[in-house]
This record gives sequence, structure tokens and C-alpha cells, in this order.
Amino acid sequence: MTQVTIIGTGNMANAIGGLLADGGTDVAYISQADTGTAALEGEIVVLAVPYPAVDSILAAYGDQLDGKIVVDITNPLNFETFDSLTVPAGSSAAAEIQSKLPKARVLKAFNTTFAGTLVSKRIGDTATTVLIAGDDATAKKSLAAAVEAGGVSAIDAGSLSRAHELEAFGFLQLTLAAAEKITWTGGFAVIN
Repeated sequence: MTQVTIIGTGNMANAIGGLLADGGTDVAYISQADTGTAALEGEIVVLAVPYPAVDSILAAYGDQLDGKIVVDITNPLNFETFDSLTVPAGSSAAAEIQSKLPKARVLKAFNTTFAGTLVSKRIGDTATTVLIAGDDATAKKSLAAAVEAGGVSAIDAGSLSRAHELEAFGFLQLTLAAAEKITWTGGFAVIN
């Protein structure tokens, strides 16, 4: 059985955890208050927190993340203005995390889905799809298997450099929802 630790206890953390648990994954949660003291269980660690919280988590766990699959779900947007991403041009939150965790296997996933679409497992009449980017094929297959076992689709979106585009896509989707042009239970669907 796959074991996953989710750092975060908000809507996305609970939606991801529920989806993974539906597929038989053993899920543990770490709250912000317990970050650094609670143990990281399993091979997959999901960072289900706002991007500004990531550095303190990485500092708190340090080399405990070595060898683990670290899933970055963040969209590093400027929440004060909602008009730009906060990472360097051409980079991504996931790339920044990978540079700080060279011995971890960083993946970008879940940032182009809303919590509601993970819970319902649908976007309109279409199954929710989780896009996964990363440089480690085995890590991507492990996460995709857990996601698919939970009842949604997963697509390998390519190397970790594709996180840049996924974050731009997530940024667009968030700004549309915040402007009430799409719903928080909607979003973009992938139709095969």
C-alpha cells in the first residue's frame, strides 16, 4: 500500500487526501503547527500549502525529504494583486523547490484542479484529470497510479520544466474563478 504524507489541512489537502484514500492509499496529514515535529510517513510528500509557506517546510524537514517524491501543488501567484506569478520568469515553484531539494524527486501536480473537482471527480460531464510534470518517470508513475486508483485520470505532462506552463495554466484558472467567470467546482477539462 502506498503511504502519503500531506503537509497542509485546507481544502486542497483534504480533497487530495480523500481522493488518494479512495484508491487505498494510506494518508497522513501534518498541520502547519506540527510542521517539523511530525514524522514524514511513506515515499510521497504532498506540499498542500500556499507557496509562501514552502520555504519554512523545506527548512523544517531538510534532508528528511531526500529520496522522497515531493509533490508541489502550489500556484505561486501574487495574492495581493492577482496579476502575476512570483517566481522568476521562465522558472516555476516546482523548479525552485527542486533546486533546494536536489536529492528529492519533485513533481508538479494538482495545481490545475480545484478541490471541488477532486472531490466530485468530475468537471462537468468529464472525469477530472490531474496533470503531472517531473523528471523522474518512476515517481510520476507512482503518483499517477495512486490518482487513478482514486477514480480520476492522470496524464504525464512531461519534464519538470513543464511546471512553468502548468503554473501559468493554474494562474489563469484561479484568476478566472476569482473573477467569477468560472466556478470553483468547474475549470478546464481534458477530453480524450
